[in-house]
Amino acid sequence: MVKVPAPLAVFPYVHWEEVHFRDLDLLGHANNVVYASWLESARIRYYLDLMDLPLEEMGLILAELTLTYKSPAYFGDRLGIGVRVGTIGSKSFMMDHVIAREGDEAVIATAKTVLVSYDYKLGSTVSVPEEFRRRVARQQE
Repeated sequence: MVKVPAPLAVFPYVHWEEVHFRDLDLLGHANNVVYASWLESARIRYYLDLMDLPLEEMGLILAELTLTYKSPAYFGDRLGIGVRVGTIGSKSFMMDHVIAREGDEAVIATAKTVLVSYDYKLGSTVSVPEEFRRRVARQQE
């Protein structure tokens, strides 16, 4: 059984990543660009699992990413990425993220993302689905 690091206990969803050799920079720790990729995997998996949808029906665009680096991550580290929905607007919503290392439970990074609901067939933004709102509310009870 996986022990969720304490900083992630308040998150309804945790996605796991491992730091691979390809993720490292010359200093031997995870390069800054890899964090955005980990966050992308976590938020996409969260949304697809929450909504029980295939990737082709996701309908989201990343509008903003704010990332704060706290501690370095190293080869072989197992990282939990906590995901939760913050505020939901009419056509967009914010997500909060924390990346924490399994073991010593160090917070590696924190992030906020803003996602926009988008209809790729219409080529325009759309309202955040009511079903998404319901499922998020149910999850956060």
